[in-house]
Amino acid sequence: MSGDVLSQAEVESLLGAMDKRETEAIADAATSRIRHRDKISPYDFKRPERVGKEQMRSLQTMHEAFGRNFGAALSALLRTIVELKLTSVDQLTYSEFVFSLENPTCFNLINAAPLEGQLILDINLSLLFPIIDRLLGGGSDSAPPARRPLTEIELRLVSRITDLFCKEMKHAWENVLDLNLSIDRVESNPQLVQIVPPNEVVVLISFELTLGEARGMMNLCIPFNSIERIATRLSANSWVSYGTKKATPENIQRISNQLNGAVVEVVVELAETNISTSDLIGLRVGDIIATEKDVERPLVVSVEGRPKFHAQPGAFKGRKAIQVIGTIG
Repeated sequence: MSGDVLSQAEVESLLGAMDKRETEAIADAATSRIRHRDKISPYDFKRPERVGKEQMRSLQTMHEAFGRNFGAALSALLRTIVELKLTSVDQLTYSEFVFSLENPTCFNLINAAPLEGQLILDINLSLLFPIIDRLLGGGSDSAPPARRPLTEIELRLVSRITDLFCKEMKHAWENVLDLNLSIDRVESNPQLVQIVPPNEVVVLISFELTLGEARGMMNLCIPFNSIERIATRLSANSWVSYGTKKATPENIQRISNQLNGAVVEVVVELAETNISTSDLIGLRVGDIIATEKDVERPLVVSVEGRPKFHAQPGAFKGRKAIQVIGTIG
């Protein structure tokens, strides 16, 4: 029987081996749970993902091109540089969208037949007041925007912006659906408008608009029930041709008409010379500065800082003028 009895060292060795195997088994189980957890994505039943990723990518691509065209059209209308860029395309509930907006704001309800329901265009007042000032002939200096609803006269001026928005949006969607866009009404308090139930999913397309020192957000809200029936069209890649189609004479004429009203800086260089600082400080009205330029040589006319034409100086109806005599190749 003595041969069947384990020594103390053998007992401790067996216990140590069992502890090691148990530790390894626990570690393997924990690693397996972690790997399994990594494959699980959280799902919030309050914010269901009803719009597929492919449709979201389609909407993003469409409205990136829309942003570029609308920014260019807005620049031509205001005769100044306007930068408009797409910042995000998200889906959330209607209540989350409404309570994220400022009050008051410019809350435009848009009819978009044949889509069901209405779309929403929200424009921050920090943008609209500088735009209104620009439309009325104001300069680039912007005063702090007032926190008040728009007046009737201001709404009439803003309608030029929203009508331009609808025109460019119709053009952006033309390869998916022929939309008939029109502004139904404008509200100042977004929380008083409910076009869909609070928990209904909407697609929020946000743009950042920069006009001089003024900067603000412009949001387009598209309820899911409005695009539910055309979801297959958004994933059929028919929207790709919007950014790659060839220029037509109508498009060329439309862009030319917008550019015709754009303001450019024209500078005529009469001559140049070098003088000392002491002579510059001592200049008085009536002093003559001599240059080495020949009076017969043509002047250089620059447009937006780039030399474009040769010209001769002269007078027209009693005012100083130049006559363009050629182009600079």
